Amino acid sequence: MAYIITSACDQCDACTAECPNEAISAAPTIHRIDPAKCTECVGFFDEPQCAAVCPQECCVTDPDRVESEAELLERAKRLSPDEDFSGDVPSHFRA
Repeated sequence: MAYIITSACDQCDACTAECPNEAISAAPTIHRIDPAKCTECVGFFDEPQCAAVCPQECCVTDPDRVESEAELLERAKRLSPDEDFSGDVPSHFRA
């Protein structure tokens, strides 16, 4: 499932630089995660980086967008075709 940012966001920008897919952008009142770009960091890290660095703990899973590890990895491959996703890739599904 893609992550979302709750209304507790104070726009500190801690999450934007950490996203390997550049899925996070500033919006008028809170930051926003583009679900078409969010891979929950599957293929890049063992945990979603936005949630790991957020001091407000407002980066959370979106219960309306449940996706499997395979779906998220396929999205990562499409978004980053030059990355090597072969072998045992990082994923919070196995952490």
